[in-house]
Amino acid sequence: MRWQGQELGVTDAAALPGLEHLSGLVRSVTTPEFAGVTFHEVLARTALNHVPGASAMPFDWTVNPYRGCSHACVYCYARGTHEYLELDAGRDFDTQVIVKVNVAEVLQKELRKGTWMHEPVMLGTNTDPYQRAEGRYRLMPGIIDVLAESGTPFSILTKGTLLRRDLPQLARAAERVDVSLAMSIAIFDDALQHAVEPGTPSATARLETVRAATEAGFAVTVFLMPILPHLTDSIAMIDHALTRIREAGAVRVVYGALHLRPGAKQWFLQWLEQHHPELVSSYRGLYPGASATAPKGYRTWLAKRVRPLLRVHGLDGRAEDDHPRGTPVAGLAARADARAAGIVTTSRGRATAMRVPATPPAAAPPRLF
Repeated sequence: MRWQGQELGVTDAAALPGLEHLSGLVRSVTTPEFAGVTFHEVLARTALNHVPGASAMPFDWTVNPYRGCSHACVYCYARGTHEYLELDAGRDFDTQVIVKVNVAEVLQKELRKGTWMHEPVMLGTNTDPYQRAEGRYRLMPGIIDVLAESGTPFSILTKGTLLRRDLPQLARAAERVDVSLAMSIAIFDDALQHAVEPGTPSATARLETVRAATEAGFAVTVFLMPILPHLTDSIAMIDHALTRIREAGAVRVVYGALHLRPGAKQWFLQWLEQHHPELVSSYRGLYPGASATAPKGYRTWLAKRVRPLLRVHGLDGRAEDDHPRGTPVAGLAARADARAAGIVTTSRGRATAMRVPATPPAAAPPRLF
């Protein structure tokens, strides 16, 4: 990269708190086209992140080219991770974006190791790989290339319409490995979407991206989540959402109620007090104390609303918590224990035998970069 000749690891007295000694920090950048956003370019030491065995996530490996996200979704569950950098989970998460400028090169080295078992890799689990910063840094083409060249299947979950830029490359990659694409669209009311997800493309633009991916040969999954209690959980709103999803050509839907993890919870409730104060007491009842998930009673009630509508619209669909740990989720990379039987469900509808290591690698300590 063009910044690798610069001195690294020195103290910068003008840096944000937590970034003064950030190993690999190259520079911090602001540009007029991204008003209010600062990009902190770093040289990553690792690219592959191993998901802890105790996690309920249905995949073992992730790659996150960015930390922080200018999509600025007030409910984003990843907000709390910014606090590890001594940045706040609110405004800083939206405006202080860490960019791993050498992520493709580091990933290529990791995938070439003899110990790599070509297990599926998931992109988009922490922050969005197709957020607006990707238009500037173009990290995803390199990541796609090295994954395909190494024979590693992968999945992408995004809200970003920049995905369309890479569809030809993704189609070529899918000739070599399984590639799964999923689009996250939680809100179909334009005014509410702009208030809750101010940095995201509109639902219409995302649906057009679903249509383009379908035309490129992918069976696209839409994540209709989070469904917001009292805001997007009416029968009329769910029916409208599923109608538009089906018209765009998606074949399956994963739905789920709002999660409010630490960091996200405080930020969301602050937003709710400003925009819908009449709902604050109800939300505090649904998510009391440190509770991050909606109660089972609400989730059961929601499923009874969504499932009949999925059948009406001819969509394959399941709730996110319908997947016990170890079962593959359509549109997502599957965990190794789910693949023990040799079957992986992909968004192209194929079942693929996978090699699984006899002994899973020991979980490495968590790394930010």
